[in-house]
Amino acid sequence: MLNADATYKIAIFGEGGVGKTTLTQRYLTGIFKLDTQLTMGAEIFIKYLDIEGKRIVLQIWDFGGEERFRFLLPTYAHGSNGGIFMFDTSRYSTLTKLEGWLEVFREGLGEQGKKIPVLLVGGKVDLSQDQQVFREDAMNLVKSHEMYDYLECSAKTGHNVSLIFESLVRRIMERVGFL
Repeated sequence: MLNADATYKIAIFGEGGVGKTTLTQRYLTGIFKLDTQLTMGAEIFIKYLDIEGKRIVLQIWDFGGEERFRFLLPTYAHGSNGGIFMFDTSRYSTLTKLEGWLEVFREGLGEQGKKIPVLLVGGKVDLSQDQQVFREDAMNLVKSHEMYDYLECSAKTGHNVSLIFESLVRRIMERVGFL
């Protein structure tokens, strides 16, 4: 793809309404859209980035969070180099589904499932007055589910949006010996 040094596929998954599409749109365009539509199945986006002199093509697979689309995730996850499980920090219930989502995601990866870096992302931190999930709780889940880190973000303010994707891409590059 257009003189790229590497192409990486990242899957973003989690419950519906947690901000996966808004996060992706903010990262791609720099614009916050309040009125995003329900993702039907999956949407695929492409982003080019340069990391330490290397041209990377990033395929971002944004999965619909509705239960009726979950059966698609193992097939669509196949070939992923990394994953982002996203939840809404103002809705604790969106974090309680982590185990089920990880299981379905890793099922599609086969033997590589435990080796693929997965980043836990807490969204909507701009709603701090409604916060129900705190950093300590999230870090405990990172450790117990063999994820590699936890970041909080706000697609509305742009807080940590780029860091999420760049951190994961760097982790992937380290894993494959490209950094």
